[in-house]
Amino acid sequence: MKAYSVVLLLLISSVLAGCASAGAPELRPYTAEESRELALEALNRRGLSFDAYQQEKARLLARPAAFDRQGEMSAQRNISRHQPAS
Repeated sequence: MKAYSVVLLLLISSVLAGCASAGAPELRPYTAEESRELALEALNRRGLSFDAYQQEKARLLARPAAFDRQGEMSAQRNISRHQPAS
């Protein structure tokens, strides 16, 4: 009976400790450089032909994204580009 109580106490304490711990690290926005690196890594995994890979890589490296000075995505600037002029 004593062993059963010890096992039950350990089980309950481990469940409670698991619930109290943080589930995920703090999320932060990617910088422009991190976003570019992630895009290049994804491009490497796509299995394109050499010519297609070089074209996509040149497009990624040459095209500035809609990022502001802090390296965060600016949704307003991106939306205003796609709206027709009135």
